[in-house]
Amino acid sequence: MNIQGKLIIIGGAVDKGSFTETDLDKNAAKNLNFFEAGILKRIIDESKHKKESRIEVITTASKIPKEIGPEYVKALHYLGADNVDVINIERREQATDPEILERLKAADVVMFTGGDQLRLTSILGGTPFHDILLDKYHNEDFVYAGTSAGAAAASNNMIYQGSSSEALLKGEVKITSGLGLIDGVIIDTHFVQRGRIGRLFQAVVGNPKVLGIGLGEDTGLLITNNSMMEAIGSGLVILVDGKEIKDTNLTQVELGQPISINHLVTHVMSIHDTFDLTNFKMTIKSSQYV
Repeated sequence: MNIQGKLIIIGGAVDKGSFTETDLDKNAAKNLNFFEAGILKRIIDESKHKKESRIEVITTASKIPKEIGPEYVKALHYLGADNVDVINIERREQATDPEILERLKAADVVMFTGGDQLRLTSILGGTPFHDILLDKYHNEDFVYAGTSAGAAAASNNMIYQGSSSEALLKGEVKITSGLGLIDGVIIDTHFVQRGRIGRLFQAVVGNPKVLGIGLGEDTGLLITNNSMMEAIGSGLVILVDGKEIKDTNLTQVELGQPISINHLVTHVMSIHDTFDLTNFKMTIKSSQYV
């Protein structure tokens, strides 16, 4: 299927320009170095009408929507995108509201904030809002951007629970259905900072067809046509490829016991590196061997 939309998934803590600082405006040049090369600017640049694009910030995953929504609006305004507003859907019936659905239909970009991905999918999953979102992503020049929970929920399979320290004990990682924008991957966020490599290992060993994507903070992937991924932002993207796994004890051990895996392949991406989901080939932008 030829996907018309673009997917931008971010590992959390996206640099919004340190808007908690009281001296933001007078020291913008010093504090806001992300404006030239950061993720929020890339979202605007990838959108249909650039700075004129209609952007809706979706705060459903957050427990503090009134605080987090205006932060993104202010950051995007600073970058020159003035056609920005916030949609906070807190109950499933709101996802059927005609006014909200019309706003979604008119949007060029939706930006899903962080929070609880299970809250996001349980409120929006299977609603008219979800249906329109998928239709726009498949058939329009449209950007779905999600950070933290908004990123984790983008795929068909979604990690929603599992401690970092016990992630390689059988049964510790909980997986459910996500929003279904992209198949064949599973996404974890705050990846490097919170030591979540074991969570992704367990998710992949359970179904090695799925590519594990671990997104560091202020780091993301731009995915076009559900096939080509480009690393964006300031940190690292870890990919976990289970297709060449030779052996594991996953089905032999009891719940709570350690999992062994033989020959699990990993890749590390940084800014501008690409990965082709069609042939599982990574290209390092600044390779020392070119």
